[in-house]
Amino acid sequence: MPERQSSRKDAIRNREAVLAAADALFTRRESPEDVTMADVAAAAGVGKGTLFRAFGDRAGLLRALYEARLEPIRQAVENGPPPLGPATPPRDRVPALLDAVLCFKLDNRRLALALEESGSSSPYRAEHYERWHGLLQAVLEQIPSVAASGFTAHALLAATRADLVEHLAAEERISREELRAQFANFVTKVLASGSP
Repeated sequence: MPERQSSRKDAIRNREAVLAAADALFTRRESPEDVTMADVAAAAGVGKGTLFRAFGDRAGLLRALYEARLEPIRQAVENGPPPLGPATPPRDRVPALLDAVLCFKLDNRRLALALEESGSSSPYRAEHYERWHGLLQAVLEQIPSVAASGFTAHALLAATRADLVEHLAAEERISREELRAQFANFVTKVLASGSP
């Protein structure tokens, strides 16, 4: 039994080392494509086999790192105080949730882009997307003026796609504050009109 506990502790320690190494590499490199699994394994001090066993492939590593970075927001949404927490009135919570998604994408642009570009499957089937969509839909259903809450949730989340956020921030050079203000204005209009 002690041997099994020791191997589990090693696996947890290796996973944390890999996530920390990947986080540092994705933060430092200009392009997510510049980070290879071999780079991550070397930086974490583990073998490539350990890396592949723990995460499966590059997309699995990206998802795990994305989820690790997203964890504080998830905690705030599930258990936190207003404006993200469940006690927030729906008309206040929807804009706060979407602002949190937008800010997360702005702060994690390289990782979010790499994740959105890495999978061959639909981004709408990704666990984090399904979670956000389900939450937004549930909150939108509490606002009587909003029709088609499922579609409205998709449309609002579309405005936070990493490729669009990257285009607006990098190509059109819209500042973070201006982008947040424009998005908040858009969300307010959607909630007032009842649909996108």
